[in-house]
This record gives sequence, structure tokens and C-alpha cells, in this order.
Amino acid sequence: MHDLTSFGLTILLVAGALSAALLASKLSARTSIPSAAFFLVAAALASDLYPSLVLSISTVEKVATVALIVILFDGGSSIGWRRFRAAALPIVSLGVLGTFATAGLIAVFAHWVLGLTWVTAGLLGAAVAPTDPAVMFSVFGEREITGRTGTILEGESGANDPVGIALMLGMIELATHADASFWIVVRVFAEQMSIGLAIGVVGGLFERRLMQRVALPSAGLYTLRTLALAGLVYGVAAVAHGSGFLAVFVAGLIVGDVRAPFTAEIRVFQDGLAALAEIVVFVALGLTIDLSGLTSAHWIDGLLLAAFVALVARPIALAPLLAPARLRAGERLFVMWGGLKGAVPILLAAFALGRHVEDAQRIYETVFVVVLASVIVQGGTIGVAARRLGVELRAMPRGEPSA
Repeated sequence: MHDLTSFGLTILLVAGALSAALLASKLSARTSIPSAAFFLVAAALASDLYPSLVLSISTVEKVATVALIVILFDGGSSIGWRRFRAAALPIVSLGVLGTFATAGLIAVFAHWVLGLTWVTAGLLGAAVAPTDPAVMFSVFGEREITGRTGTILEGESGANDPVGIALMLGMIELATHADASFWIVVRVFAEQMSIGLAIGVVGGLFERRLMQRVALPSAGLYTLRTLALAGLVYGVAAVAHGSGFLAVFVAGLIVGDVRAPFTAEIRVFQDGLAALAEIVVFVALGLTIDLSGLTSAHWIDGLLLAAFVALVARPIALAPLLAPARLRAGERLFVMWGGLKGAVPILLAAFALGRHVEDAQRIYETVFVVVLASVIVQGGTIGVAARRLGVELRAMPRGEPSA
């Protein structure tokens, strides 16, 4: 009986936390601050008050990985191949070249201004460079941006996630092997991207064929099939030493426009599951942060870096890549400002911490401050920036496909 009572208390706490998270989403809609900020801060405060809630880095890596599989697959399928194809060049150039350029500028800043070694600065750059699909899809989930601007931002956030992860894994190999050269970063990155892309295309085409040709006995099973196949695509890519995140995102793009039974129901299920994954990943990441342990130096470093990334590094890295795109000046500026940070940078910093690289704790704490500042400041001003820059945002009913 005691076990049942204890388990009931656990369910009560989890359900209460989820209910509070849903209320935070409502508060987010009223304040324009992404709900991720509330989840992250609330979890960090809770772990400070109740140390027993603190999660290990290895546990958080697993939780965040599962959550990102769901988020990236939903993000890819919500964009779809038709929308992606119309903005493929800027999405790919920003996702790959933009991520590398941003990471390089951050590394230079971290070395010369924050006083980090080149390797540590490179790790910090790789962690902070990607924008975050969980935050981006949350911010734009109920609104549609006219033209290609929204597609570029959403597509970039999905594309530069696997790029950033592959870059981070290569940097960790460089940092943990004394005899390694920068060539190992290139090798790991090329391996991750090529294998992940190939498996993502094959998996997406296979899933597309299944959705069109294979009938299931009940409607509920169709939604479960898409989730199972997303996990299958990730698993195959990861076992083959490729980027499972890229594979999942690409597979989502390929099946996004498919005409198949119960497509609307599948989309609603995926949207709800992605929203739950966003809550889970930010709460889990927040439970690893010791707010009381963040000194004034950590806050200063993080805020300086956040300002540099938003106002200097991202605009310099993206300006030449956006020049060929058919966008107005205001739309280009909006894309530059819309590069929100979130769960992915913290997860990448957790990779460094879990593999015990030099100065990993400093990297982790700095990244947390950068993410918090980005989510609150950039995320909270998206609507204002859109109005000032002449980018139209319109409300979109849940489940309506984007134009």
C-alpha cells in the first residue's frame, strides 16, 4: 500500500508540474516571452530549493535526445518538402555555413574577450552557434509569417541543430585527444552529415510509401506509426555513426506534404507531442543548473556573449548568405534577430560536461545565461521586431498548413 501511495504522490507531482507548465504557456502568450523561459527558470529554482530533484547530465542527455527527435520530426513535417524547396538555398547556407561562421566568430570573442583557450573557445562557439527548434517552433507555432521569412527561420533552426551537434562532437574529440588535429573535426562532421542525410532520405521515402500504401486497423495506430518510424530513422542513423537528428528532420520534410489517411489527426498528435517534448526538455535542463552557484562573473560573461552573438556575430555571419535571397531589408534583419537559442545549446554544453573536457563547467554555466537572455530578450521582442521591420505575422489556427 505504501508503494501505491508513493507512486500516487509521484503522479500528483508530475501532473501538477504539467498543469503549471500549461498555465505558463498561457502566460507566455500574454507576455510574448516564450514559455521555455518560464520552464527553464522554474526548474532551476526548484532544483536549488530541493536538491533531490537535480538530474544527472547523462539522464538529461537521454531525455533531451528523445525530446529533440519528436520536435525535429514535427518541425520538418510542419515545413514540408514544398515549402523547404522554395527556400532551400538560404536554409542550407544558413544552416551549414552560417553555423560555422557564427561558431568561429564566437570562438574569437571567447578567446580574446573572455580569456578562454582556443579549444575551450571553440567548444563554446560550437555550443552557442545553433538556433533552437524547440523555441523557434514554439514562437511561430500559432503564427505564420508572410513570404519565405518564416520558412527560412524555421528551416534554419532545424538544419543547424544537427550541424551544431556534429561540430560539437568533432570539437570534443579534438579536446579529449592530445594528439588530434583539427582534421578530426572535419572527419566527424562529414561522417555525421553524409550518413544522416542518406538515412533521412531513405527513411522518409520509406515512411511516405507506408503512409500511402499500408492501411492500419484503427485511426489511433496511424499517429503511433509516425512516431515509431521517426524513432527508427534516428536509431538507424545513430547506430551507423551518422546524425540521427539530421535524419529525423529530413524524414519529416519528406513526409510533410504526403496525402494519406488521417493526415490532419497525425498533425494534431505530433503538435501536441512536440509541445510536451518542449516542456520536458526545458524542465530537465533546468534541473541541472545551480542558480545559486552562478557568480557575477558567469552572468557578465554570459550576457556579454549573448549581446555579441545577437548584435554582432549572427548579423556578420548571415549578411552575405542572405544577400542572394529574395528578401526585403527588413526581412533580412528579422531573420538575423530571430536566431533564438534554447535547449540545443544547453544540450551541447552538457555533452562537453559529460565528457569531462577542460573548463566544461564554465562552458555549461555560460551557455545557460546566453540561452536565458536570448529566450527572454529576443523571444520576447519577436512581435515588436516584426512590426518595426515590416514583417507580417498572422494568427494561424492549429493544424492549418502554412502557406
